[in-house]
Amino acid sequence: MAAEKQANRTIAANRKARHDYFVIEAMEAGIELVGTEVKSLRMGQVNLKDSWVEIEDGQLLLHGMHISPYEKGNIFNKDPMRPRRLLMHKREIRKLAQEIKTEGYTLVPLALYFKGSKVKVDLGLCKGKKLYDKRASIAERDAKRDIDRAMKSHTR
Repeated sequence: MAAEKQANRTIAANRKARHDYFVIEAMEAGIELVGTEVKSLRMGQVNLKDSWVEIEDGQLLLHGMHISPYEKGNIFNKDPMRPRRLLMHKREIRKLAQEIKTEGYTLVPLALYFKGSKVKVDLGLCKGKKLYDKRASIAERDAKRDIDRAMKSHTR
């Protein structure tokens, strides 16, 4: 019972993905890890920056995620850049494959977190931003920051 009430603990977030893509839909997937990879994740030694997800033979494969080798793991450490299988129901994978094929979307990992004792990946069904979209997002964020500063100084 205590594990169910435990909040999700974020291991890593892919902030670049939110900058480069419009996130249409977010979903949760499990991840298949082997050996000492979970120990490295508990130490926070992971990088999601340039990772992506492909659908191959009806399976989701996460490419480009770097999990640093566990220092005390010796021969049990795996290749840090190996593709890792994501776990979802077959009907969900088929639905994603259909949307990627017809709409031109891509799958990008947004975050990696612990849910109880399991490691989960927050997947985003995304559409790429153009350069002017990125500039507009930055301008909007800066304007919001200026408004917040003005409101904070005004209330004093």
